[in-house]
Amino acid sequence: MPRHFQADSTAEPSIDTANSTPEVPRIQHRHIEVFRAIMLAGGVTGAAGLLFTSQPTVSRELARLEQLLGYALFERVHGRLRPTARALALWDEVQRSWQGLDRVIERAAALGRPQGARISVLSMPALSHALLPLALARMQAAHGPVAVSVATQEAPLLQEWMAAQRYDLGLTEQGEVPPGVRMVALPAVDEVAVLPAGHPLARKTWLQPQDFADQPFVSLAEDDPYRMQIDRVFAEAGVARQMLLEAHSAIAVCAMVQQGLGVAVVNPLTARACAGAGMVVRPLTFSIPFELQALLPLHRAAVQEVEWLVEALRQSMVPEPA
Repeated sequence: MPRHFQADSTAEPSIDTANSTPEVPRIQHRHIEVFRAIMLAGGVTGAAGLLFTSQPTVSRELARLEQLLGYALFERVHGRLRPTARALALWDEVQRSWQGLDRVIERAAALGRPQGARISVLSMPALSHALLPLALARMQAAHGPVAVSVATQEAPLLQEWMAAQRYDLGLTEQGEVPPGVRMVALPAVDEVAVLPAGHPLARKTWLQPQDFADQPFVSLAEDDPYRMQIDRVFAEAGVARQMLLEAHSAIAVCAMVQQGLGVAVVNPLTARACAGAGMVVRPLTFSIPFELQALLPLHRAAVQEVEWLVEALRQSMVPEPA
C-alpha cells in the first residue's frame, strides 16, 4: 500500500524541470577539425598525424560527432573509412568555410606587413602633384612598399570629407580644422620666384621686390590668400608690375612662365615640381610663408603607415640643398 508523505514547508523549492531548457550538447569546432583531417588523410591514423594527436583521440571525437549528428559519416569497409553521401555533402561546405578562414588568416598576416596595409589620402590637387609623390617615395625608401590610395578635392569639400572620417589622412593649405579631426602643421616654407629660362633676372641669386618693376607678372586668382599677400608686398614697396595674366592654380601659373609669358611668385613645392629646362626658381629677399596641414581623423583606427607618411611629408617640405 503506498505511503503518503506530507510536504515539508521548510524544504527547498523544487525545480520545474518541465519548463526548464536542458543544455543540448553542441558540435564544436574541434569536431569539424577532426572530420576535415580524416577527409584529407583518408583515415584515422593519417588524421591523427595532421592534428598532432593520437589515433584513439581522433576515433573518439569522430564517434562523438556522429552521435551529435544522429547519423554516420563513414562506413567501415575492410578496416577503412569510406565517407557516406552525407559526409561528402558536409565536406563541400567545410571546404568552402575553410577557404574563407584561410583568407581571413592571410589578411590578418598581411596587415602585419607594410605592403599589406592600405591607407587612403585626400589631398588638394596641387599637393598631389607637388608634394605627395616625393613624400611617398621617401616613405617607401624608409619602410618598403605601402599601398596608398590618393583622392583629390578642393576646400570646403575636403574639410567636410575629413570630418566625415572618410580618409586616413588629409592634406590641405592653411585653414580651419574640421570637427573630429586632429591637425598636424607641416614645416612652413617661403614662396619663391619662377622665371622663364634665360630671363635676365635669372642671373641674380636672390630677388627683391624692385626687381619685378614693370615685369609681365603671372598672378594667382584675385581671391587667393597668397595672391593677396604677394600684392601687399609689392604695394608696400611701391613696385608696379604688368598684371596681364592670372590663373587659379600654381601649376597653371608655372606653365605660363615656362612659355615665357611672364614671371611669378608661387609656392616652392609647385615650383620644385615644375622646374626644368623652361623655367628656373629663385629665392626672395622677403618672406611669404607657405603653410600646409596634415589632417588626421579622430574616429578612424590608427594606422602606423599614416605616421610614416606624415613624417615623410615633413621631410619633403624642407628645401633640398642647391
